[in-house]
Amino acid sequence: MRIRIVDAFADRPFTGNPAGVLLLDDPFPDDDWLQKVAAEVNHSETAFAHRLPGGGEADWALRWFTPVTEVAMCGHATLATAHVLYATGAHQGLVRFATRSGVVIATPHEDGEITLDFPTAPLTEVEVPAGLADALGAEPVATFDTGPNVGDLLVELADEKTVLELTPDHRELGGCSSRGVIVTARAEDPTLGADYVSRCFFPNVGIDEDPVTGSAHTALAPYWSARLDRDDLTGLQASRRTGLIHTGLRGDRTLLRGRAVTVIDGELLA
Repeated sequence: MRIRIVDAFADRPFTGNPAGVLLLDDPFPDDDWLQKVAAEVNHSETAFAHRLPGGGEADWALRWFTPVTEVAMCGHATLATAHVLYATGAHQGLVRFATRSGVVIATPHEDGEITLDFPTAPLTEVEVPAGLADALGAEPVATFDTGPNVGDLLVELADEKTVLELTPDHRELGGCSSRGVIVTARAEDPTLGADYVSRCFFPNVGIDEDPVTGSAHTALAPYWSARLDRDDLTGLQASRRTGLIHTGLRGDRTLLRGRAVTVIDGELLA
């Protein structure tokens, strides 16, 4: 079958976040095979999708795997999958994906961008976990649980510089949340073209630092929309590869808008 590597939330190759994408002719095979393929691809996520019968609430079934486990939500691999569907002609127009997080929607635009419609993460302020400041190497301003779909700890830090220069202890961070830790601060440098900056660390699912994380922005969008009193914002995920995500808060739904680029198109022989 065909396997593709797509850089998501990117307008050129080798930026954004790479994801493996496989469009299956039949329903999902056993989980062990899916996990082995994801481990072989060895990107933060590999997406597997197959077409569903017409007349239902969704058009395609979609699952996401890191190199070590399946996850409940992934934005960049959804964007990558939608990009492949449109680029190959497998689907046209709005596409509804049935996922572990419910139905998520992708809508293409004439300029090549794609908008994802995801559930907004519920934020609950929590006490700073013991050891978090030492693991991060920075003092948190506030910490929030992001609910079951995202499963991260959202941490506001003092300023943009602290976020950009952070060198955390990934092993110690693993004990601070079920999936990982999102760190964020208000953007200060106007040349970044963003309202807020973030970085994402997911040692519990085999990813020390994720390049650009769509699911994290379902928590970042409501957090910064409330702080900045605007529903439509731009977030910069300041990893080595970097990526911009345009977010739109729509109540219990969050819109994530970006581009994707196919960089590898090959054949899976296993």
